[in-house]
Amino acid sequence: MFASASKFCTQSYSNKYGKDGNEHLLRVCFLGLNMCMSGSATSCEECLLIHPSCAWCAQEDFGRGRSLTSRCDFSQNLLKRGCDEHFIEYPTSSINVLQNIPLSSKGSGSTQYDVVQIMPQKISLSLRPGDQTWFSLQVRQVEDYPVDLYYLMDLSLSMKDDLDTIRNLGTKLAHEMGKLTSNFRLGFGSFVDKNMSPFSYMAPKYQENPCNGYKLFPNCVPSFGFRHILSLTDKVDRFNEEVQKQMVSRNRDAPEGGFDAILQAAVCKEKIGWRKEALHLLVFATDDVPHLALDGRLGGLVHPHDGQCHLNDNNEYSASTKMDYPSLALLGEKLAENNIFLNFAVTKRLYVIYKNFTALIPGTTVEILDQDSKNVIQLIIAAYNNIRSKVELSVWDHPEDLSLSFTATCQDGNPLPGLRKCADLKIGDTVSFNVSVEARSCPPRGTDRRFTIKPVGFKDRLEVAVDYECDCGCSRNAQNNSVICSSIGTYNCGTCQCEPGYLGARCECQEGETSNMFLSACRESEGKQICSGRGECSCNQCLCYESEFGKIYGSFCECDDFSCARHKGILCSGHGECHCGECKCHAGYIGDNCNCSTETSGCISDDGQMCSGRGSCVCGRCQCTEPGAFGETCEKCPTCPDACGTKRECIECRLFNSGRLADNETCQRQCKDHIIPVETLKTDEPGAVLCLYKTDDDCVMKFTYSEHASGQSILSALKEPECVRGPDALMVLVAVVGSILLVGLLLLAAWKLVITIHDRREFARFQSAPPHLYTFCGNRFQHVQARRDRSNK
Repeated sequence: MFASASKFCTQSYSNKYGKDGNEHLLRVCFLGLNMCMSGSATSCEECLLIHPSCAWCAQEDFGRGRSLTSRCDFSQNLLKRGCDEHFIEYPTSSINVLQNIPLSSKGSGSTQYDVVQIMPQKISLSLRPGDQTWFSLQVRQVEDYPVDLYYLMDLSLSMKDDLDTIRNLGTKLAHEMGKLTSNFRLGFGSFVDKNMSPFSYMAPKYQENPCNGYKLFPNCVPSFGFRHILSLTDKVDRFNEEVQKQMVSRNRDAPEGGFDAILQAAVCKEKIGWRKEALHLLVFATDDVPHLALDGRLGGLVHPHDGQCHLNDNNEYSASTKMDYPSLALLGEKLAENNIFLNFAVTKRLYVIYKNFTALIPGTTVEILDQDSKNVIQLIIAAYNNIRSKVELSVWDHPEDLSLSFTATCQDGNPLPGLRKCADLKIGDTVSFNVSVEARSCPPRGTDRRFTIKPVGFKDRLEVAVDYECDCGCSRNAQNNSVICSSIGTYNCGTCQCEPGYLGARCECQEGETSNMFLSACRESEGKQICSGRGECSCNQCLCYESEFGKIYGSFCECDDFSCARHKGILCSGHGECHCGECKCHAGYIGDNCNCSTETSGCISDDGQMCSGRGSCVCGRCQCTEPGAFGETCEKCPTCPDACGTKRECIECRLFNSGRLADNETCQRQCKDHIIPVETLKTDEPGAVLCLYKTDDDCVMKFTYSEHASGQSILSALKEPECVRGPDALMVLVAVVGSILLVGLLLLAAWKLVITIHDRREFARFQSAPPHLYTFCGNRFQHVQARRDRSNK
């Protein structure tokens, strides 16, 4: 029997999930008995909730002649056991694409109002609880997309030199942006702070001129919260004209009321002039920190911000002294709701603070602004390129009973599980995302469920309508007081739902009736306890006891929902449901106690690799396999072969602003090590690894890499590379030739000297010889000469 049931279970699961279904068999079957039959299903709807592979047989005579035959089983098993296919209730999940307009290739021109950057646009899902369903979508950053840029400037006194710098910004900016889009509009607004104590000077002498008595700059305008000056327009000369008219003001404390201004610029769509069919870019320029929610209580403002537009007829923020500053959450919500990319243009000392804000507000970037805003155009162009180089999905109105997981496929074509964004894109690139959807439960009947997926900052969106497959078709034909149920019950999907006080497959028994026949039907097998010792037998059915620990159920009270594995004392780790001794994990979790997460986003290192390429992601955490590697994403590894090469890029970008990571944001994100410039490098420190590389100008850069006990990476690097100038080739040639000539001359002179000395010695010896030797030599000479003469004749 067990072998047969196991075979049916395997076949059914393989049919539904493919040839790899056997790998999941142990999660569905129990020692030859499957989860469907072991559950407590007494109705078709309860059967469907046990597992997405379970089916129900609504045939009236199914199992006749047997006692307690389960109608809930795998569909293949039900067919094998004699259930006609027409009576099998087995709803499955499905996807229906309702609108699928192709992606556009260009953003401006005659089709600019019909630009499509996401495909499809509308789908409907029919979900069976517990069953995962996938659908895919594509996103493209189209070329020549219209751009609306609103420049929001801090006009506190410290920004006076910045105001002077941007007086002709409009013309220059329009010229540069014209290289990126043919449809550009520009607007302008300013802010200072709430005109009330303690944020501004409120003494009578400061009412008209807060700079009264300030020697460095004695004249300025009264403080104000936010002032909308120029609506978005393609007439850039208007921008220059309005900026020329502006004067700075003066507030009392260092923080500014910039977040009040950002919120008004985002929600006052009509007055600002945001176009629905354009990219919305809000540039926020300041040299100080902002006030946040609850700061307003210092001035007695206890009402939280309502997130609404409050611009009066003079285009000034009328609720500045009535409501608190907005929170980061409200700010992020309104920016996303109105598809606005926010760029913080701040001075260098504030970079880290505003960088932290970007992590809390989606679609936000930060750039470093010069003290006098001289680099503002380059900053805006960089922010635009940064925005257009990435795509990130957001989910709106996410139903709590739905589990969503994303897999991104970017330009390299490799799927990245757990990620919903792509970066380093070029305009015109297309990326795709696979979205897994699982319904964890059934909502009340008639509940409308829908959600929206949209790229951050895009007007385009994918609308998803959700229908739940929780009801059985046979339930529509239920018969009240049916003869089949002894006229005292409702016949529904092949079973009788008896009136109170009646029991039995056909409601043929009353509560309290017992007999040996009924008792034997309440034993799982001969010798076993009646109802597993956890219930009472009544009319061939087990009535399970109640338990303070949970629910006891099953045909023989053999199952419960509290005897599953626990993790840290929590049943199924809180990430699953207990079904008859086994944890049924929610989407995104696996394991006997569901404590192992399948999410991999936490294993992605800053360079985009899984566990920095030195380990594997297990249960959502990196397990480093490379000897010597450690850290949350195995990013630390002084002894790894590539450690010096990886740290070299950080040395180049942090110390010399060069190399592949020279882009400011990329360098700041990936290079968080502590770098110490030194005059002389110490290579004898324990645990330090000496690294060196050759620069482009043939110098040698040296640095050491070590890990501090706190876990921080320490890089000690020379302030300047070591450069040793090589010898001049011409000088070497001249020196070599000269040396050869010199040696030759010396040898010649030495030879000449030796010959001269030898000749002089011989001559001196000749002169000192006796006279008869002269005669002898002379005669000898004459004799020899006479012999030669005779020979010649």
